[in-house]
Amino acid sequence: MLAYIGRRLLATIPVMAVVAVLVFSLLRLAAGDPAAIIAGDNATSADVAAIRARLGLDRPVAEQFVIWIGRVVRGDFGESYFFKKQISELIADRVEPTVALALTTLVLTIALAVPLGVLAAWKRDTWIDRSLMGFSVLGFSVPVFVIGYVLIYLFAIELRWLPVQGYQRLADGVGGFVARLVLPSVTLAVVFVALIARITRASVLEVLNADHVRTARAKGLGELPVLVRHVLRNAAVPIVTVIGIGIAVLIGGVVVTESVYGIPGLGRLTVDAVLARDYPTVQAVILVFSVVYVLINLLVDLSYTVLDPRIRY
Repeated sequence: MLAYIGRRLLATIPVMAVVAVLVFSLLRLAAGDPAAIIAGDNATSADVAAIRARLGLDRPVAEQFVIWIGRVVRGDFGESYFFKKQISELIADRVEPTVALALTTLVLTIALAVPLGVLAAWKRDTWIDRSLMGFSVLGFSVPVFVIGYVLIYLFAIELRWLPVQGYQRLADGVGGFVARLVLPSVTLAVVFVALIARITRASVLEVLNADHVRTARAKGLGELPVLVRHVLRNAAVPIVTVIGIGIAVLIGGVVVTESVYGIPGLGRLTVDAVLARDYPTVQAVILVFSVVYVLINLLVDLSYTVLDPRIRY
C-alpha cells in the first residue's frame, strides 16, 4: 500500500514539470511583445527596452525559466500588469468564491447523479430510465452559459426568489452566502450530473447481473441493500474515475459561470486577465488550476486501493 502511494506520488513529479513548462511557454508563444503591451501605444523603444529588462525578458529563455520556477516554488508569481498588485494576493482574494462554488457543485452533483444513475439502471428500459437518460443528453448538450441565463430569467427575474448576480462571503452571513451560490451551483451541476449519471448507469448495469448479486438476492436481501452494498460498491471505480475526469469540466464551467453570475473568483480573474493581456496573471491562474487537477487525479488513483483492494500497480 505505502509503496503504491509512493510510486503514485513520484509519478506526479514529471507531470508537474511538464505543466510548468507548458504554462511558462504561454507567455513566449503568445502574439505580441508583452513589454510593448505594458508600455502602451505612446511608449518609445527605450521605454519598451527598460520594461523588458525589468521583467527579465531580455535574458535567455532557460535562465528566465529557472528564475520563474524558483519564484513560483516560493509562491511568488510576480506583479499583475493590469491590476498593479501581487498576483499571489489576487489569487488569495479570489480563492474563496471559486472553492465555495466548486465544492457546492461537487456535493450537489454527487448527491443527485449517483442515485439517478442507479435508479436508471435498476429501472432499465422503463420510462424512468428513458426520462433520466434524456435529461442527461440534454444537460450535457446545452452550453453552461445558456443554462445560467435561463435560470437567472426564471428564478431571479420572473420569480424573484434568488439574487441575479454577485457573491457574499461566508463571514458576512450564511443566508446571503447560500442564496448567491444556489443558481451558479445548479448551473454547473446540470452538466456534471448529466455526465456522472450516465457513467453510473452503465457501471451499475454491468454489475447487476453478476454472480455475487444473484447470490445476495437468493439469500433474501432486499433491493436497497443489494444496490448499495453489493452493486454500487463494485461499480464505484468507474464512477470515481469519471468524477475525477469531470473536474476538468468543472474547472472550465467555473470560468464561464463566474462570468455569467458576476462572481469575483479565479474564473472571473482569468477572463479579466485574458482580455487585458495580463500574461503573468493568466500563467499563474492556469498553473493553479493545473496543479489542482493533477492532485485531484492523484487522489482518485489512491482511492482505487480503498474501493477495490485488488488494485495494485
